[in-house]
Amino acid sequence: MNDHIPSADDTATPRSAQVISGKSARNTAAMMDIGNIVAIVIVPLVILWTGASMLVFAMNRHHPNPKVGYYTQWAAYRFYGVVGFFTAVAVFIPLGGWIFYILAWILAMAVLIPWSVRDLMRIYRDDWQDVEVPPDHDTRHHS
Repeated sequence: MNDHIPSADDTATPRSAQVISGKSARNTAAMMDIGNIVAIVIVPLVILWTGASMLVFAMNRHHPNPKVGYYTQWAAYRFYGVVGFFTAVAVFIPLGGWIFYILAWILAMAVLIPWSVRDLMRIYRDDWQDVEVPPDHDTRHHS
C-alpha cells in the first residue's frame, strides 16, 4: 500500500528559464526618458507622469538586465530633480506672474529634454544582449 501523499513539489511542473530579449530590455530602459519628454512638453501630464513614473521606476529599477535599472535610475534622478527644483521655485512666483511660470517651464524643458534625448541615444546605441532568467526568479512585472 502506498501511503505517500503528493506534495506541491511532486505535482508542480518543472519551469524552464525565461529569456528577456535585448530588444525588450532596450525598450524598457527607454520608457522613463520617453515619459519624461512627453510629460514636460505637455504640461498637464507632468502631474500624471509624476505618479506613473513611480510605478515605471518600481517595475524597472531591479530588472534582470542591470542596464535597464541603470538607465531608469538616471532618468528618475533627472525628472525628480528638475520637477522638484521648479516646484520649490514656484512657491516664490507672485500671484498672476504667468510669465514666470512659462519661463520656469521653458527652463525645465531646456534642461530635461536634451539630457533625456542624449540618454535615449545612448540606450539605442548600447549593445543589448538577451538575459536568461532562472525559473525561480519572478519576472511577471518585467516586459
